[in-house]
Amino acid sequence: MEGDNQFMLSPATPLPRIWVGLWQLSSNAWGSAPAQRVRDAMTTHMARGFYAFADHYGPAEDLFGTFVSNLPADTNPRPFGATKWCIFHPTEITYEKVAAAVKERSDRMHKDRVDLLQFFWQDYQDRSYITALQYLAQLRKAGKIRNLGLCNFDTRRTEEVCVELGPGYIVSNQVAFSIIDVRPLHGMNDLCARYGFKVLAYGTLCGGLLTDRWLGKPEPEMYSGQLNPSQRKYLDVILKAWGDWALFQRLLRLLRDIGDRHGGVSIANVAIRWVLEHPFVGAVLIGARLGLSDNTDDNAKVFTFSLTDGDKADIEAVLKLSKSSTMIMTIGDCGAEYRQKGEY
Repeated sequence: MEGDNQFMLSPATPLPRIWVGLWQLSSNAWGSAPAQRVRDAMTTHMARGFYAFADHYGPAEDLFGTFVSNLPADTNPRPFGATKWCIFHPTEITYEKVAAAVKERSDRMHKDRVDLLQFFWQDYQDRSYITALQYLAQLRKAGKIRNLGLCNFDTRRTEEVCVELGPGYIVSNQVAFSIIDVRPLHGMNDLCARYGFKVLAYGTLCGGLLTDRWLGKPEPEMYSGQLNPSQRKYLDVILKAWGDWALFQRLLRLLRDIGDRHGGVSIANVAIRWVLEHPFVGAVLIGARLGLSDNTDDNAKVFTFSLTDGDKADIEAVLKLSKSSTMIMTIGDCGAEYRQKGEY
């Protein structure tokens, strides 16, 4: 409902509960728009209260930085930028190397310090991720990083990090969480309560499959050209790990019915609302095709209603027909799919 559209990432950091995901700026596979149209779209999102921007891959950091530098000095609130530092290959971790990575990101984003640095580490067999995080914690203490978080760390290693660094150092872990992918309910949620951090959920709309656009549509062919990279990824999850297209259509019909119960809000609204009503979730990251489409009006409707106990029971009844409860065993814990395939 109105009033639950913000959360506290850290004691002095109130933020919106829907973040603008910028990963679609990293490739033309989602479509592309001129830089000025992208920045104009950022202005539109800011005007609607969506001032947190996440997942800055390379060019997105530069676009965000140019946007920030051109804003009036009295802009309030200032845009919040959550970027990443990802280690995919074996590397020697030194303080100088970590500091240089942080400086590169703050320079590109035109920030004195990184608002949220999210850390990803590919190979858990190499425990140098603890060393890297200790250096990042030092840089946070030195004022180079405002908030420090994880990205796609599983439950076991997230707890290890929280124990090693102590409470309060990690404010978030960005992991997949949706009505389809419920793996964070198998341990990550408990860690959030125990150590005081929040999940930042991505994949909440399964790349756009959990929307009215796909209601009543036949199962798409994986490489027919109908699907963008995110949709291919989540379609594979739906068909191989969750259920089948017929059950997915049944879920979409239910979400459409629930939306109608609440004044005709969209399937996407209901799917996002379901995730946000889990108390361990701070925000959802919704991928935006900035300059090509604008869903700000629809996203704002997420905060005009709450799901009833009956709504949640109806959703749970459909999920019991799926394999959602066993996905943590077939796919692995949060982030495991990236380490198994060696990709990100």
